[in-house]
Amino acid sequence: MTRVWKWNRPVTVREVLEDLQQERSIAYTTVMTVLDNLHQKGWVRREAEGRAYRYEAVSTRAAYAAALMNDAWSQSDNAAAALVAFFGMMSDEQRQALNDAVRIVQGPESRESSSTKTPGAEDAESPESSARPGGAEGSGGENPAGNPGENPAGNPGENPAEMPDENNPAAAEDDTGR
Repeated sequence: MTRVWKWNRPVTVREVLEDLQQERSIAYTTVMTVLDNLHQKGWVRREAEGRAYRYEAVSTRAAYAAALMNDAWSQSDNAAAALVAFFGMMSDEQRQALNDAVRIVQGPESRESSSTKTPGAEDAESPESSARPGGAEGSGGENPAGNPGENPAGNPGENPAEMPDENNPAAAEDDTGR
């Protein structure tokens, strides 16, 4: 999924293979099997192009992360305590990103009617620009969870927690490139 998310466009098995082969030796059939498995689980959609398929992510990396956080939070027997503990683990940069996200969700109406400011908001750049670096995480008409009208977590009940996070060095990719 990391490779499919990285390009943010439909990709072929060959493209993913060539990218992975810059780092290690891997067979075409391995990449094809992984992409087929991701398609069967509902994580990617595919369209035939000649004798090959082009694969595209069903949701964004941000939507996947949000679904994991929501799943973890919903399993807590004390949601407030879980949030307090989670916020306590955040860095200053993560707290600022959270403040920006809350302002985006609240919308301009509540910003105008609010008499209190979020701490640190004076220094913050535009929430829209910090929420979508490089514009890759969607645009205007999309919902914050990913593509319009789509389940951000893929298939209900699926939990591909084994998928690595490119920002987490402890979650290295396995031989399949997931």
